[in-house]
Amino acid sequence: MKLSIYQIDAFAEQVFSGNPAAVIPLKYWLPTDIMQKIAIENNLSETAFFVPTKNGFHIRWFTPGTEVDLCGHATLATAHVLFHYLNYSEKEILFDSRSGILSVKKEGDLIVLNFPASSVKKIEIPDNLKSAFNIQPLKCFKGRDDLMLIFENEDDIHNLKPDFQKIKESKTRGIIVTAKSGQDDFVSRFFAPAVGINEDPVTGSAHTMLIPFWAEQLDKVQLTAKQISTRGGILHCKYLGERVEIGGKAITYLVGEIVI
Repeated sequence: MKLSIYQIDAFAEQVFSGNPAAVIPLKYWLPTDIMQKIAIENNLSETAFFVPTKNGFHIRWFTPGTEVDLCGHATLATAHVLFHYLNYSEKEILFDSRSGILSVKKEGDLIVLNFPASSVKKIEIPDNLKSAFNIQPLKCFKGRDDLMLIFENEDDIHNLKPDFQKIKESKTRGIIVTAKSGQDDFVSRFFAPAVGINEDPVTGSAHTMLIPFWAEQLDKVQLTAKQISTRGGILHCKYLGERVEIGGKAITYLVGEIVI
């Protein structure tokens, strides 16, 4: 069997930045174990698969470790493939997913994701996370999928040295670390060793929690965010109450074919 494969740098203006995702269009679903093996072979933070439906597409996302409920950068990468390679002519794409219906639209040179916002509830900092970093967090919040740690300033986020084994003990999808930014509205990093990703370059789904939090803290609905991983990425954000918009650019790195 031969399958088309695209590798897209999402939330990026040039190759070798943003977050790379593999995108594989399908006519029908492959067995889940085969899709998981493909994701392992790709060895990227996410591989997205999608099939056509009556009203759009059904999308699924796999890390090298597991299938996940929501992924922003791989959805943006999939929309990029549809718009630029598969002759999708409408302005909006509807994706059915494990997180419900997700819409994606083009706004100028941005691709904008519309995702469900995550709850944000303050909790005590778990003991394992108090010693998981070389710098102590100020606060901890629990969201739909992740825990979020608030730090004093942007330099703290840059200088964090995570203990991935202790982070893994949190038994949650991932740990978001964030602080207010001087140049942008806020910065973040994302660690998810529990699903096979020590540090994710740019994490769209984490912003479903970051956007509601910082919108309230900064009293504004439109925000600019930067994920300050080694590769880095810029996200254009908007808080809509129960939903959020996350906009970014994408660029193609690879177009090819896999044989299984």
